[in-house]
Amino acid sequence: MRRLLATVLVCEAIVIALAIPVAVAVLGVDGATAGGVCGGLAMLCVVLAGLLRFGWAVPAGGVLQVLIIATGFMVPTMFFLGALFGALWVTAIWLGRKAENAGAR
Repeated sequence: MRRLLATVLVCEAIVIALAIPVAVAVLGVDGATAGGVCGGLAMLCVVLAGLLRFGWAVPAGGVLQVLIIATGFMVPTMFFLGALFGALWVTAIWLGRKAENAGAR
């Protein structure tokens, strides 16, 4: 399960980082604001991907998914992308638990 969740977080970090130039160039968001919010969330994704060995990291990742959806107020496309990654997060948890249960038999 940790590998699936880490993959989701790293891919999500890339997408969030790519939202910075879109926010600045296309939507006219202040560069410092876009860089701080999106850059901070991207870094948090990468750090959390490394901390998934701890039990508290999975619920923290769920909170992170909500924060990423909230970036849609800055870049409206992030509402969709955040929801998509949230669905991938839930699916990774479900598939990971299913695989762990199958391996335990």
